[in-house]
Amino acid sequence: MVQALDKIQLVTFTEFAEWKPEGKFYELQNGVIVEMTQPVGEHEDITSFLAEKFTAEYLRLNLPYRIPKTVLIKPIDAESAYSPDVLILNRPNLVNEPFWNKTSTVTQGASIPLAIEVVSTNWRVDYLTKVKDYEEIGIPEYWIVDYLGLGGKRFIGDPKQPAILVHELLDGEYRVNLFRGDERIVSPTFPELNLTANQIFQGSD
Repeated sequence: MVQALDKIQLVTFTEFAEWKPEGKFYELQNGVIVEMTQPVGEHEDITSFLAEKFTAEYLRLNLPYRIPKTVLIKPIDAESAYSPDVLILNRPNLVNEPFWNKTSTVTQGASIPLAIEVVSTNWRVDYLTKVKDYEEIGIPEYWIVDYLGLGGKRFIGDPKQPAILVHELLDGEYRVNLFRGDERIVSPTFPELNLTANQIFQGSD
């Protein structure tokens, strides 16, 4: 969930990174600082469940990945910086990231095998803005976990239903697969992952 700060003043990423205080979470969206409010329990349960499952999978595969807590994703040519609910980092590429050491920020698709947003009230940002920016960055896989069925009907159908949209980057563009109910999620990055949409919505096997 997000809440725009009362006084709207456009800032650069550098200004945002220098200003950002400890103990609170913010995103920068086209120069506007947006405070990330405390998510509800169901949102946090789904987020932690996914983090646990992906951690187990990359450890099983002995991949050099890690799931951090507060790393930002910055589109290189935009005054934006996003804080996804789950971000898998490819640690060997961090040496190539210009903002990593000072601001814990990544800008390259090679650093981000997979990013996940669990949808709250700001569904348009997840479905529109972040899809565009993550595609341009070159993030290979992006999930939208819409457990409340909040997204637009053109994305999740009519009537609206809870859904998970998996975006796979192919030839520089995202191809989208939608999953509901007891359908097994197909992850291009983790093809042996065995989870259904309902298991993710319930935060339990």
